[in-house]
Amino acid sequence: MEEERSLSLLQLMVNEGLVPSPEEEENRKIVIEKLKQIVVAWVKRVAWQRRLPKQDIAASSATLLTYGSYGLGVHGSESDIDALCVGPYFATIVDDFFIVLYNMLKSRPEVSEIHCVKDAKVPLMRFEFDGISIDLPFVQLKVLAVPENLDILNPVFLRDIDETGWKSLSGVLANTRICRLVPDLELNGFLGGIHLAILAAFVCQCDPHAGLSALISHFFKTFAFWPWPRPVELQEGTLHPTLNPTETRLYMPIRLPFSPYEYCHSNITKSTFYKIRTEFLRGHNLTKDLLKFDFDWHNVLEPFPYTKKYARFLKIFLSASKQDELGDWVGWIKSRFRCLLFKLEEVQGLCDPNPAEHIDVNIADPHVIFYWGLQAGKTNAIDIKSVKDVFWRNISTGYQGPFGKMELSIVQASQVPKSAQFDTLSRKRTKACWKMMDYHQRRIPIYSQHVPQYIVGYVSTNGDPEYPNAGV
Repeated sequence: MEEERSLSLLQLMVNEGLVPSPEEEENRKIVIEKLKQIVVAWVKRVAWQRRLPKQDIAASSATLLTYGSYGLGVHGSESDIDALCVGPYFATIVDDFFIVLYNMLKSRPEVSEIHCVKDAKVPLMRFEFDGISIDLPFVQLKVLAVPENLDILNPVFLRDIDETGWKSLSGVLANTRICRLVPDLELNGFLGGIHLAILAAFVCQCDPHAGLSALISHFFKTFAFWPWPRPVELQEGTLHPTLNPTETRLYMPIRLPFSPYEYCHSNITKSTFYKIRTEFLRGHNLTKDLLKFDFDWHNVLEPFPYTKKYARFLKIFLSASKQDELGDWVGWIKSRFRCLLFKLEEVQGLCDPNPAEHIDVNIADPHVIFYWGLQAGKTNAIDIKSVKDVFWRNISTGYQGPFGKMELSIVQASQVPKSAQFDTLSRKRTKACWKMMDYHQRRIPIYSQHVPQYIVGYVSTNGDPEYPNAGV
């Protein structure tokens, strides 16, 4: 029965378009190979511009290391590729990566929608290469020649790396360590994201011979009752010291597998900690009886009943005067959402910050709307103006682009538009795959076949008469 459940889950993944075809896999390999060739040519050009000796120019090299879902082999048809550009000692991120390599990529016919994200914790370039989304950060190693088959865990290559370089390396280091520590990687697979990948790897280590369905059930059972803030860590044969004082300040300490002293705790707040634990418990309740005759994996994908769970929502409306300015503006606001959460927790209580992005086809200006569920808290009367003033002061510091608009308001569940009704199952089921939102075009949202509250893609209207109010 357990094997049957595992096979039915794999079939569900195929039906949902989560498993790439052989042609798609080959296309991704071709893209990676082309990018490697571009990076090698880039290093030669930079070496020549730096007037290095001819023998050093000839010996110089760089490479790409994939990580994230693609590096773990659990990517979907529409997943992006995370690839770290590893350069030699003379290539700098400011002049050579963000200028020379940027211009080389921009001139390529395969590359589109390229832009630099310089102010992020992990600076990177983001673009599409032959229709595949690429996130490309950079790290500089103190060597002349970076080998193509680089062993990134070799300490020889990790000396004298600055703080930004370590942050850029963290994804590759974690992936490499997970692949070495977890048995039967090809069978087990991983959930997306470094946090969930480490949690999933932990469960695989604890029960290395379990089948796929049993691992999923064990995953939710383990973390539904995990005694946080006890850290989660992958074992390498030696136990690290018990909880230290710094760990108690973290809601969910998860140790990075390449260092006993570093954590990938991210930006968890009191609200998101409560939400994550609640969802782990809900997952446990849905998967604890997977050997029963009437168990169905589709029940695990049933949407969370947001408009039944919460009576009130915080509506966050973000807009820009031009379509090509919206992406940077929304990205900047989202990077500061944690500050808004802190303020809401202070004046209201717990908040459910749903990340789903919505659009109103009746509004002409380029925009994005978020709806965050508000739990019954200290008071039902929130001074939303003071919340907005505090948050606006925060986002006004450091932003380099043209400022857009931000509006905050409290709406009742009955006022949430039908297009954002997360709990309705009557919506027309549309087959779609995950895709990063392109803010440069007017889009109509497409929802998951089995999880209709989630926007999984956007259809470009291009004047389609089916969407007359959406513009072109």
